[in-house]
Amino acid sequence: MKPLLILLAFATFPFVVNAQRTRSLEALATTMIGSYSSAAQATEDTSYFNIELEMVRIWPKRKDGVWLYVEQAVATSKEKPYRQRVYHVQELNDSTFTSNILTIKGGDALFGAYKDPLLLEQLQKDSVEVLDGCTITLRTQGKSYVGSTDGRKCSNAWGEATYATSEVTIASCMMVSWDRGYNDEGEQVWGAEKGGYRFVKRPP
Repeated sequence: MKPLLILLAFATFPFVVNAQRTRSLEALATTMIGSYSSAAQATEDTSYFNIELEMVRIWPKRKDGVWLYVEQAVATSKEKPYRQRVYHVQELNDSTFTSNILTIKGGDALFGAYKDPLLLEQLQKDSVEVLDGCTITLRTQGKSYVGSTDGRKCSNAWGEATYATSEVTIASCMMVSWDRGYNDEGEQVWGAEKGGYRFVKRPP
């Protein structure tokens, strides 16, 4: 009986270790959180818009990963973001992470919440819903994090699209994000064609 107990202890030990590796998850969260702008890229290439991206932490007491509130808007219409999401970031191991993407019911009432803590407090856990198949898996590459969605799993009905893909590279001072929509034939119907948007992080 004792050998069996020892075997079970070793079998469960790795999962306990992974669950406690929060330092690498916090490092990723710190890298992601911030205020970003693609103004420099838009100046260099007019096929890109001047987009501003805001990412702040929410629900810090939760133990099931890191939660982030995200707004993305054209710089000239920042009060009306065209994308508003919650990201739920979790650690698989110290070099691999997942980011679930969630929509917000009635999110219009929270526009600008990234700069208003009282407004952000109104975001409730039961008002968010996961976008199935749109999870981004991130892996460390040197000092950066690189990842993407998985094939055609992320359904999308914007315009003529039936699915979407996302590719992202996250570094300490920049985030490159390339979102594209495709139809059933695999033809791109929306999104940047030359490459991802380069979002430069503003100093805190």
